[in-house]
Amino acid sequence: MASWSKLGVIAGGGELPVVLAEHLAASAQPYFIARITPMADSALESHPGAGHGLGAMGARMQAMRGAGCDAVVLIGQVARPDIATLEFDEAARAMLPALLAAMPQGDDALLRAVLAEHERVGFRVIGVEEAMADLLAPAGAWGEVKPTPALIKDIAKAAKVAAVSGAFDIGQGVVVCDGLVLAVEAQEGTDAMLRRVGELPLPVRGTPAHRRGVLVKRPKPIQERRVDLPTVGVRTIETAAAAGLAGVAVEARGALTVRREAIVTAANAAGMFVYGFTPEEVDET
Repeated sequence: MASWSKLGVIAGGGELPVVLAEHLAASAQPYFIARITPMADSALESHPGAGHGLGAMGARMQAMRGAGCDAVVLIGQVARPDIATLEFDEAARAMLPALLAAMPQGDDALLRAVLAEHERVGFRVIGVEEAMADLLAPAGAWGEVKPTPALIKDIAKAAKVAAVSGAFDIGQGVVVCDGLVLAVEAQEGTDAMLRRVGELPLPVRGTPAHRRGVLVKRPKPIQERRVDLPTVGVRTIETAAAAGLAGVAVEARGALTVRREAIVTAANAAGMFVYGFTPEEVDET
């Protein structure tokens, strides 16, 4: 039973907001899609809602309030904006001091400030998993391929490195191969990091013919878990496969999965594993 009367979905880019909208429609839950234009997928235009630019936060909140929303969820990709190029409405300009103060402190601080502004005007902010529990990554191997003990060690090392880098609000992804750290995600994003791995010398990385190494994604220790959890989808698997990795691992219940069945199908076809690890598991390895 939903704990809200009507859910406002503040939708950035990518497929995740589309998956949630489809779920809400299929389960007959009242919802309103507040599309961030032009980032939001055009498929969302067929759902009840409205589109506003990133800087029109006041208009967006007013639209959700007018639609009867009492809770909101923020999902999808939103690149860190260039403040000088945004067009702010009056309400957004009133929020600027809090947002500008948070920006130098990192992405997590900025997101916390955004959430606080929504709570200040009366919305309850929820995590996307509260709206769709199936999005959370499960524990264990998801498909036909399972990580070997050696790859479990790579997963554990990458998870520990991700915890350290995440404590500095650097990123959520790390690639390790045979105990060697090949890449740490920063502002470039997971796909760009994986492409960088695919350009490294062959002695330190795998190939599609001889897979080695693993991509690990986990939340930052400081993270506000209601927003910006690590996300994996079919494109993650395809890019990791092209980089020659043996698999992808995420923290169980600490990452979101976009169309999990399709993820498993793609991983099985590539001969790769997808694995959900627990914090206790990697800390003990």
